[in-house]
Amino acid sequence: MKALLKHRNLGGIVPLLLVALLVISGTSYAQEVRKLQYQRPAGWYGLNIYEPSKDDDTEWNGKIKVQVGGDFAIQFQGLSQESASGTLSDLGGNFNLPTANLNLNVQLHDGVLMHLRTYLSARHHEEAWVKGGFIQIDKLDFIKEGFAESFMDVARFTVGLDEINYGDNHFQRSDNARAIYNPFVGNYIMDAFTTEAFGEVTLMPNNFLVVLGVSNGKLNQSVITDGDPDNKLSIYGKLGFDKQFNDDLRFRVTGSVYSNQGTSTGTYLYGGDRGGGRYYGVFWEMEDGGSDFEPRFNPRFRQLTSWQIAPFLQYGGLEVRAMYENIGNSDDQGGGSFDQFVGEVLYRFGSWDQLYIGGRYNTVSGSQTQDSDEIEINRLNIGGGWFLTKNVLAKIEYVNQNNKGDGYVGTKYEDGSFDGIVIEAVIGF
Repeated sequence: MKALLKHRNLGGIVPLLLVALLVISGTSYAQEVRKLQYQRPAGWYGLNIYEPSKDDDTEWNGKIKVQVGGDFAIQFQGLSQESASGTLSDLGGNFNLPTANLNLNVQLHDGVLMHLRTYLSARHHEEAWVKGGFIQIDKLDFIKEGFAESFMDVARFTVGLDEINYGDNHFQRSDNARAIYNPFVGNYIMDAFTTEAFGEVTLMPNNFLVVLGVSNGKLNQSVITDGDPDNKLSIYGKLGFDKQFNDDLRFRVTGSVYSNQGTSTGTYLYGGDRGGGRYYGVFWEMEDGGSDFEPRFNPRFRQLTSWQIAPFLQYGGLEVRAMYENIGNSDDQGGGSFDQFVGEVLYRFGSWDQLYIGGRYNTVSGSQTQDSDEIEINRLNIGGGWFLTKNVLAKIEYVNQNNKGDGYVGTKYEDGSFDGIVIEAVIGF
């Protein structure tokens, strides 16, 4: 690690970031966080929470409760890159643009929660704009006290224009500045995340999970139908099992599916994060520039079906995650498919598990059509982190990504690679 820091000229920035975080975390404030019903807590308290539990004894006092929260993230990036094209930009060590979120959560009624997130600053949009929001209904007492109480003890309705509940990684990934749940800096290469107009029914009887959802399949909303676009609904769902066997042992496994057969909708599942990619300047060219969404990969299939299996094992401070995913295009659109695999191991330790070390390996392989050449992308992340407080996190990682395959011949990605050290400071409350 010392050799890497010296090579990337990052050695002096580590203590600078840690001192800044200590000053921030030591600042006293009088605001008391209002606990709302059926909500995932911010910060360290929300680690490894997926769908918030139906077991919640928070009482409703008849008054609207408003919770104002926020996220902040900044990275010092020291990466280098190369490819066979020789056209990629040189990267130096420096700070990235800080990102920030404003989160509003409102308890509107007993069992009725509203969430709204605004990106105050993002890589792709420096100006503030609303990411999305939803209404979450865990009780129907607004109709009549105790209405359908037995059913609502295990059921939840969610309606809005926000991220849909496909897969498990969207609970852990960095959502613009909300990076406190992510043990690393980067998200998955094929990053399943999209914000669409949707409605979901979630059932959580005992240790089982069932999610049924439908969305309009569109990231950018419009009622104009010029050109006769082939709009169709997206259908998605999830089945799972999640049990805490004892104080040390927990096991969760879910299977998810998403399908859209329209040719003008449903193409956003791996390109719906308008905040931009997590590594800046990667695969940008000296003359032509590049995309804010590099270096993740979006198949851009027009008629797609995607499914995945995601197990999670926690034993004491040890956490093991894995994910296998397949996305396929229709034969009418030329076929083609991609497979993604993720394996992640973390170990949390310290008096309250405030420290962790770990690694993640992520690979994507496949072809754009049934007749095209294959490509392969693999990425390795190794790093660790320190929760200075329950709401302040400092993390450091080494990342190495390689692009291979005949499908990249003649492009800027041919034999493309990048590697180096990234340090990230995160606040979430």
